[in-house]
Order: sequence, then C-alpha cells, then structure tokens
Amino acid sequence: MRSIKNYLFKGTFFFALTLLLLSFKDEKDSLHGRAFNTSMSETKNGIVKRKVIADHIYFKNGKLKSDFLRKKFGFKWIRYRINKDSMYVDSTGVDVRLLVVEASATDETNQTVMMNFTTLEWDIDGEIKITKNDRLRHKYALAGREKLGKPKKIKKRKSEEDESDPLFKIVMP
Repeated sequence: MRSIKNYLFKGTFFFALTLLLLSFKDEKDSLHGRAFNTSMSETKNGIVKRKVIADHIYFKNGKLKSDFLRKKFGFKWIRYRINKDSMYVDSTGVDVRLLVVEASATDETNQTVMMNFTTLEWDIDGEIKITKNDRLRHKYALAGREKLGKPKKIKKRKSEEDESDPLFKIVMP
C-alpha cells in the first residue's frame, strides 16, 4: 500500500515539474525574426559619397546578418545588444516602440565592425564603423525600413457568402 502511494506521489511530482518547466519558454527579443531593407552611404571626413549601397539586415536569436558586411568584409553573424527598449505614446495617440541597439564583432585579422542604430517601429537609423587595429577604415550612415511580408488574404465567412447570394436577398418595397 505504501509503495503505491509513493509511486503516485512521484508520478504527480514529475508531472507537475514537467508542466512547470514547459511553461517557462525561452523568450525572444524584440528584433528576433525581423528583416530590414536599408541603404548605406560611406562617409569620409564628414563628406558623404554619392554611391548608395542597398543592403538587407536580418535579426535572429541575438545576432544580426548583413548581406553587405558578409560579402565585403566577411562578417557572417554579428552579436547585438539592446541597450534601450521603451514604448511611448506619440502625438496621434499611437503606441510607438523605440529600440537603441549596439552590435560588434571582431575577426581573426583584428578587423572590427561596430554598429550603433535605433529602430523606431519599422524605421532603422544608425551608423557602421569598420576598424582594423583600432584605426577607422570605413564609416557608413545607415537608414531603412522594415521588410514587410506578403499581406494575408482575407477569407470570406459563410455568412458573408449567404448575404451576397441574390436568391436570399430581401427587397423592401
């Protein structure tokens, strides 16, 4: 009799423990899964070059990937940290989310990329600095918008379809 109670207690305990552990899911940050279409322009001595570079920036699991930085400098994934995550109500009464982010990575040749940017809802603004042996090599101004996916199709409900059927239409004289 005692062993049955012991097994029931252990089974209940492990079941409750499993439910408790499953309830604590790993939360993703505010940028996880977002993608931005950006344009960058290189600046030297405060003068902006005419050539504008198109880029795509992707965020996933605390890392970001830039197509331009991967192709030109070889940085595949760059760790980022959100320094400020705040929400406020603007003058039109809409909730706006502001994120201040910094990202950096160094490769084997002591080349470092440092990114400081701000996202305000779907806009991104900031700068990218590329240094080698602590000397500034390239500086880019960054601006862009979030890449939106395909719009969802609106499905008609059966009741809407019935209302549009001319056989069931009620006509008032």
